[in-house]
Amino acid sequence: MILSDRDIKKYIEEGKIKVVPKPNFEIQLGPASLDFRLGNEFRVFNHTVKPYIDPKDPKTFHNLTEIVKVSKNKPFVLQPSQFILGITLEEIELPDDIGARIEGRSSWGRLGIIVHSTAGYIDPGFKGRLTLEISNIGMLPILLYPGMRICQIAFETLSSPAEKPYPKKKDAKYFGDMDPQESKIHKDLSS
Repeated sequence: MILSDRDIKKYIEEGKIKVVPKPNFEIQLGPASLDFRLGNEFRVFNHTVKPYIDPKDPKTFHNLTEIVKVSKNKPFVLQPSQFILGITLEEIELPDDIGARIEGRSSWGRLGIIVHSTAGYIDPGFKGRLTLEISNIGMLPILLYPGMRICQIAFETLSSPAEKPYPKKKDAKYFGDMDPQESKIHKDLSS
């Protein structure tokens, strides 16, 4: 069951769902979701240095991306067809009986911005800032400013608490992330 605005607010105020910094409910709370804002760090792919990515070869992940930090009130210019990794300003911590989904906001979608290519699910027990898979499928460059509401999070209650929430999984590769993380798919293939 998807949580309503009333339950999202209640769970955050009670500390069942943790969001830091505390959201401005007047601005960020929707009928069944909570808007998260864009952080100031981005991972940009070094496509001119890497001829390919081999998911079985961890060496191809070396220098795959570089971090770009944007100063306050300065934009990141997202070019048409560009794919980058971003991070949310907010950090989230979910209990063992609530999962969540990252969704794009319609205003960004109408400009051609996608905030997750496939990884839109947040496991119960997850803690950290959310890495966003941002792409511009539009025809014009778009300026992304840190602090803008970039995505919305919908929360779902589980039928019972997870037996193995995210931090207890053997392959919890992204638990506690505080900056945008590259793919760690090579760790799947080596186990």
